[in-house]
Amino acid sequence: MTRQPHILWADDEIDMLKPHILFLEGKGFQVTPVNSGVEALEEVEKKVFDLVFLDENMPGINGIETLQRIKVLRAHLPVIMITKSEEEHIMEEAIGSKISDYLIKPVNPHQILLAVKKCLDGKRLLSEKVMTDYQREFRELGIKMMGKMDVEDWYDVYGRLTHWTLELEKSEDDSMQEVLSMQFEDANRQFGKFIESNYEGWISAGDDGLPSEVPILSHRVLPHFLPEAIKSADGRQVFLVVIDNLRLDQWRAIEPLLSDLFSVVKDDTYMSILPTATQYARNALFAGLLPADIKRLHPEWWTNEDEEGSKNKFEGQLLNELIKRLDIHGRTSYHKVTNLAAGRKLLDQFHETKGESLTTIVYNFVDMLSHARTDMEVIKELADDEAAYRSLTLTWFEHSALREMLEKMAKVNGRVIVTTDHGTVKVNNDIKVRGDRSTNSNLRYKVGKNLGYNHKEVFAAEDPEKFGLPKANVSSSYVFAKDRDFLVYPNNYHQFVKYFKDTFQHGGVSLEEIIVPFAILDAKN
Repeated sequence: MTRQPHILWADDEIDMLKPHILFLEGKGFQVTPVNSGVEALEEVEKKVFDLVFLDENMPGINGIETLQRIKVLRAHLPVIMITKSEEEHIMEEAIGSKISDYLIKPVNPHQILLAVKKCLDGKRLLSEKVMTDYQREFRELGIKMMGKMDVEDWYDVYGRLTHWTLELEKSEDDSMQEVLSMQFEDANRQFGKFIESNYEGWISAGDDGLPSEVPILSHRVLPHFLPEAIKSADGRQVFLVVIDNLRLDQWRAIEPLLSDLFSVVKDDTYMSILPTATQYARNALFAGLLPADIKRLHPEWWTNEDEEGSKNKFEGQLLNELIKRLDIHGRTSYHKVTNLAAGRKLLDQFHETKGESLTTIVYNFVDMLSHARTDMEVIKELADDEAAYRSLTLTWFEHSALREMLEKMAKVNGRVIVTTDHGTVKVNNDIKVRGDRSTNSNLRYKVGKNLGYNHKEVFAAEDPEKFGLPKANVSSSYVFAKDRDFLVYPNNYHQFVKYFKDTFQHGGVSLEEIIVPFAILDAKN
């Protein structure tokens, strides 16, 4: 038998509300009437209620004070305030104390019922609408993916899948999320084939006068967008914020927190180059060059896979060279934040960026989080699935020095470009690859001599130069994992599979790794 929703109604004239109470009881609700705030608090301590109606103007403990005390006892208990007055300070105080709704006296039974439905059934009704809308979208996306897809189609499909991922997360029905997950997997399989068919042609297309079927790739992003973004800023200070390893769904979760500070000028995506790993994608982003060209033109700033040390320690120098080539004038600066202390230090020194035409900040937190997801048991528990991974990123951002920096950027009326180098994907299917000792350790791509693999299971770049990639020796080649696969050597195979399965990795071919956000925001000052 379905439990009756239980409503507490506190009003010093409760006897006059008997018709309303009978009406609600006739609609299947259980109502407990009380005459004062004191009695309301006593009832809340003793019983479990689904909703409270609270008169604002009661003698003794008034409605506002009762509301505040209820929230201490039951923080998530919905409260609807009933008042004779719409005075601004009363409403502000009530809303500040987290009322769910308010009604103005005199109220009629249908208003009461509507308010109850809104509070108690709102989530269910919203969930049902979301599921109905996705069912329609499921068919549309399925038909679209069966046809011939171009770059813009894939941007659209991934954007819509990301939207529904976030929307269905709010739903109380897991079955539709399972359907979405299967559609996402199908999309990734189709996307992998699309990349295999077109990627080499995109690389060879050159950078001037790109045809519409060629996407903006990592090395083309800043040359394509940055000069115009600075020129059209109309004197605003421009900040380039690169949050590494930031997926589109993570950005969509963070973006609403900035809506009070910034208006959106551009909300776009671009495609990371392969491998979708920091050494390649971020160096290409800042250099405006493919990795093979970086090694050829600036060998002192390229670190090979088999060399020790950071593979991105020269991105500041590469960016400075790009700024010169793009003829961007004025004072510029580059900052890399790899830990909390560095973030706080930059926050304290933020005033020193005043007057710069371009301030670039690389924030490494999301990358550290995704690696920690593999290395630390506590992070494994905190980010056990996609939703938890988004939630953890959102919680970090809410309390980060980066958010405080963005607030300062808004205060100086800045223009902010937010982007990333690549995304990440949760892997769950192991693929065997053989290689010698010099082969790299990344789970989503391998580079080395005489690699052994099944051609049907990977995307192979046997001639790296056609992919814009450097060759350590004549027989070097690259292979990229697709979908949710990860690459494991035969040695200690089962141990590595157990350790790395269901972890977040990057370097390969998937929607989540390749299609990444690029946004331009203007302060609302």
